[in-house]
Amino acid sequence: MQLSYTPEQIAFRAEVRGWLEAHVPTASLEHYDATRAGFEAHRQWEATLKSGDWGMVTWPKEYGGRGLDLIQWLIFEEEYYRAKAPGRVNQNGIFLLGPTLMEFGTHEQKSRFLPKMASGEEIWAQAWSEPQAGSDLAGVRATAVRDGDEYVLNGHKIWSSRAAFADWAFGLFREPGTERHKGMSLIFFKLDQKGVTRNPIKKINGHVGFAEIFLENVRVPAFNRLGDEGQGWHICMATAGFERGLMLRSPARYQVAAAELAKLWQARKDQCDPALEADVVRAFMDAEAYALSIYKTASSLMAGAKIGPEASTNKLFWSELDIHLHRTALAILGAEAELISAPGAHDWIDDFIFSLAGPIYAGSNEIQRNIIAERMLGLPR
Repeated sequence: MQLSYTPEQIAFRAEVRGWLEAHVPTASLEHYDATRAGFEAHRQWEATLKSGDWGMVTWPKEYGGRGLDLIQWLIFEEEYYRAKAPGRVNQNGIFLLGPTLMEFGTHEQKSRFLPKMASGEEIWAQAWSEPQAGSDLAGVRATAVRDGDEYVLNGHKIWSSRAAFADWAFGLFREPGTERHKGMSLIFFKLDQKGVTRNPIKKINGHVGFAEIFLENVRVPAFNRLGDEGQGWHICMATAGFERGLMLRSPARYQVAAAELAKLWQARKDQCDPALEADVVRAFMDAEAYALSIYKTASSLMAGAKIGPEASTNKLFWSELDIHLHRTALAILGAEAELISAPGAHDWIDDFIFSLAGPIYAGSNEIQRNIIAERMLGLPR
């Protein structure tokens, strides 16, 4: 299938491409998880994006966006990845919490949080997982006790993305004595406030991509609760839908990687097992199929639909595509892939290692298969 675009969409693509060509840094930034300096360099890039109103194009102008539709967002993402622009350090905010705020937040909450999110002034961490509640999010034990116009938070969060350097976190907390999916609320808290302790967790590459967070009698205003009290599970499932099914992993990420894989194959095919060509073709076809699926999802949402359990099928697809794509690249490189100094090898190795986490984060693939079986296919538990 060949997508066609309206004249307005073609003009928009040209505008995006021109702006990125003029503003994307010529030298790569240090990774935002590597050091505080790298993190702050990416925060400054977020501010540069906002200077052109590109922070989050789908949000209304009053909240720091451009008021554009999801198709235009996909076009923006395609040009963004093709320009090799820096990674979005605030992805937990703009791609996960932001859309959820748009759906469940009050005007006052949107006005307070979204503009600073779009500009990078406030960077967000996702604080959902706990030592006994990773993929089983309903098992969280961290508590929120109402005390007048405030909540008192206590608990232990872990594997919190960006929390080592971020400014704010959004977490799921339960009313003491409640069980499983009941009595939970989604609450925001500042990571530098009294009672919050964060311990960075290094990844295998030495980057501090995560932190564990201890909360001891942390007081936050009730204003920081998103949605109604006890509505946290429902809201978090909406956030998970954005994470698994649309925003977190845009198709352009894989389309650009598949195109690079095809170039790698063309350059090295005479030295490789010919059977690898089928893996290259499969990666390219799967990246295009994923793009078409997301365009369909975006069109449905624009027509008034909601993201449902089918988001789990997207999550399975992109996480397994990512591994296949990078494993194929390493097979083409052969033993040379082990050499960090080999031309072009480092990115493939680094991205392959990261791809191995794909079946775990955003809800493990085992959990996604259960969701598909029970909620889409109607199979018994």
